[in-house]
Amino acid sequence: MDIYAEMKALVDAAIARLVAEDALPGGLDLGAVTVEPPRDPAHGDMATNAAMVLARPAKAAPRAIAEALAGILAEAPVVVSAEVAGPGFLNLRLDPGRWFATVPAILAAGRDFGRSGAGGGRRINVEFVSANPTGPMHVGHVRHAVFGDALASLLDFAGFDVTREYYINDGGAQVDVLARSVHLRYLEALGRAVEFPDGTYPGDYLIPLGAELAEKHGESLVGTDHEEWLPDVRDFATEAMLALIREDLASLGVTMDRFFSERSLYGTGRIEAALAALEARGLIYEGVLEPPKGKLPEDWEPREQTLFRSTAYGDDVDRPVKKSDGGWTYFAPDIAYHFDKIERGYDELIDVLGADHGGYVKRMKAAVAALSDGKVPLDVKLCQMVRLFKGGEPFKMSKRAGNFVTLRDVVEQVGPDVTRFAMLTRKNDAPLDFDFDKVLEQSKDNPVFYVQYAHARAQSVLARGAAAGIDTSDAALATAVLGGLGAPGESRLIRKAAEWPRQVESAAAAHEPHRIAFYLFDLASEFHSLQHQGKLDPELRFIREEAPETSRARLALVRATQVVIAAGLGILGVTPMEEMR
Repeated sequence: MDIYAEMKALVDAAIARLVAEDALPGGLDLGAVTVEPPRDPAHGDMATNAAMVLARPAKAAPRAIAEALAGILAEAPVVVSAEVAGPGFLNLRLDPGRWFATVPAILAAGRDFGRSGAGGGRRINVEFVSANPTGPMHVGHVRHAVFGDALASLLDFAGFDVTREYYINDGGAQVDVLARSVHLRYLEALGRAVEFPDGTYPGDYLIPLGAELAEKHGESLVGTDHEEWLPDVRDFATEAMLALIREDLASLGVTMDRFFSERSLYGTGRIEAALAALEARGLIYEGVLEPPKGKLPEDWEPREQTLFRSTAYGDDVDRPVKKSDGGWTYFAPDIAYHFDKIERGYDELIDVLGADHGGYVKRMKAAVAALSDGKVPLDVKLCQMVRLFKGGEPFKMSKRAGNFVTLRDVVEQVGPDVTRFAMLTRKNDAPLDFDFDKVLEQSKDNPVFYVQYAHARAQSVLARGAAAGIDTSDAALATAVLGGLGAPGESRLIRKAAEWPRQVESAAAAHEPHRIAFYLFDLASEFHSLQHQGKLDPELRFIREEAPETSRARLALVRATQVVIAAGLGILGVTPMEEMR
């Protein structure tokens, strides 16, 4: 039961009636018509922009349209008043009983309340993390992993068929560097003195791999040419790093549906096939790029290359796909990888990348648009950096990886639930400060605690209700008589809980899971506020022995709130707390 969708249907029906009465022209596009909470709650329960949206195509004054709509909507039993404001906004007030009718609907649906069919089963691929398989995941990957996983869960909840995918960047030189680094640890395990040249990976996490190689191969890899041992050591090291990455992700509660190897694109004709598809569209040519703006690099020279005409799809310049020496550029396998996704039949693609990939967005969108004939949209979500603090001061942890703070370091400090929620308290493209003290602080200033405490406090209230002899099962509470509810705090709480289906659809449409975290904080605030009012006024307490029916009604509201909080935390991948310790 989505009360906002219900009211949107009433608005659409009112518009259709005006069309039937020739008060509005037919064929109007209603896609931009919305029904949502007003910015100022004093203006009403809901507001619609219908008159403002339709004024220009209907060639009519927005206020006149709004007044006509108000007259029709006021006839609906659920609408108490419909008032025109300003140039043509329409504010609606609803029968309070309609709001409280949401309570049994929530209790009947449970944590599926708000689950939407908006996605229509469309297949969507969310590629995220995709770290180089050269070591354990670092703190920056934490945000990528949490954001991508929460986004995938949100889209699933909104009715999409979602695949979580990890692109293994194992086709470049960095995996060769990894192999050489593991070989040095292998020599070290055999008692040889070694030094790690600049550019290699000196982290202690490679020591066990060196020891395993030594046990497996003995002295056979000593003194041989690197071309002999490099392929086998590279495969061994890459698989070991992928196992480590899977463990890191599991510590955050993240499980991928698919791992896709970049190396699988080389020597298989898949890169060639992707570029052939672009060439068939007249988008591949031999040419010389304009010199880069600003000071020219010393090694820059005009040279003919194989280029993708990405400017035909909104990019700033055309992009090279093959070097003058015949080798592929980094962009070529990326094109082939996205071509593979398109051929797998996805309706939409999402890439979650670090902020340093900002220059990559236009070229990749151009390639996907070209390869799919504009039928498959690509959304690239950039995650800004995470800055670590402790007690308000920049914090540098021990670096077991050698030169960076690992994901596991963070999770071991505060736990996966706190880590996940904290990483979603800012929009993905805004820098995030992660303070180890604040995320564990038990106060309203810590949204992680505040939301978890609301769920645990609701559980405590329900337990007290059960101890007082009230049946607190969902089935029993769904039959509670809610007509006695209506105190200001109760009304605000149910209005906020009733927003949940709308919040799911809007957050999913925007690909912004942080909206769920923000909403949960607001819902928790309303709940805590109502509980506090009960401390000040005994008449507003959740449980009153002298008023069992009122108590049942309030417990039903408490349980409905708890259900919505649990559903939201489930999307974020956070375990709802039954009690706070």
